[in-house]
Amino acid sequence: MRDLFTIALIWSTVRLSTPLILAALGGLFSERSGIINIALEGKMLAGAFTAAAVTYAADSKLHLGAASPWVGLLAGMSAGIFIAAIYAIVCIRYKADQVVSGTAINILMFGLPAFLSGAFFLSSGSTPQIPRDRLIPFTPLVIALLLLLLTGICWYVLYRTPFGLRLRSVGENPEAADAAGVSVSRIRYSGVLIAGALAGIGGAYLSIGQSSLFTRNMTSGRGFIALAALIFGKWRPVQTLLACLLFGFTEAVSIQMVPYLLTIIVLAGFIGSSRPPRALGIPYQKEK
Repeated sequence: MRDLFTIALIWSTVRLSTPLILAALGGLFSERSGIINIALEGKMLAGAFTAAAVTYAADSKLHLGAASPWVGLLAGMSAGIFIAAIYAIVCIRYKADQVVSGTAINILMFGLPAFLSGAFFLSSGSTPQIPRDRLIPFTPLVIALLLLLLTGICWYVLYRTPFGLRLRSVGENPEAADAAGVSVSRIRYSGVLIAGALAGIGGAYLSIGQSSLFTRNMTSGRGFIALAALIFGKWRPVQTLLACLLFGFTEAVSIQMVPYLLTIIVLAGFIGSSRPPRALGIPYQKEK
């Protein structure tokens, strides 16, 4: 049993948990505002493909050198925000079914990166290899510290700022929030866009941090696992972080099916005991 908890395993857990934590913390803002985040997988795929393609182009075409992965990271985040903006407009402005809309985005992003990769790089299976010295240069210790810092920031914003109070009130009782002068639509747009930014960064980490190229469907369900971790963590930042670390640990010990089985167990067993925001998934129609 002691052999399980080696330094190498701890660092591996952090590395594998990183994209889950980023996506789950992003999804936290969206879901606490009342918008279901089924589309996390699609946002991660958008971030992963865009980051890899832009990093490769920035290095090989624009010759930006060491700045290339940072340009790619910014592009991946922007791609996540772009997909999130589409999702937000469809769900908030046009009040489409959030689960159906999120599923449609996921399906779109399963195929679109392969099409674009074939068009730009003549290979639908993957983007070109990026040199190792042009990847995000974070060490596991730095990543761990940044994730702890990010979780602390999310907790502070959610529970200690006026924006966080408005976000939670919109997710719980949008009618009361609207009566108090809070713009329900604006808060929900903000929550979904924050989710897109963090999910895009999580996808970018997969392609230009953990790997050195984008491969077809490289997220492998991590967006859904992040959503399960968010539910397991009862829509709270610290608990969500711990849930993601648990999923990362099961993957790190190479029990390949455990993260997916654990996802099913969490969704089946904890969805009833965890109370989601009361207005989650319910479009808001402002009274005239």
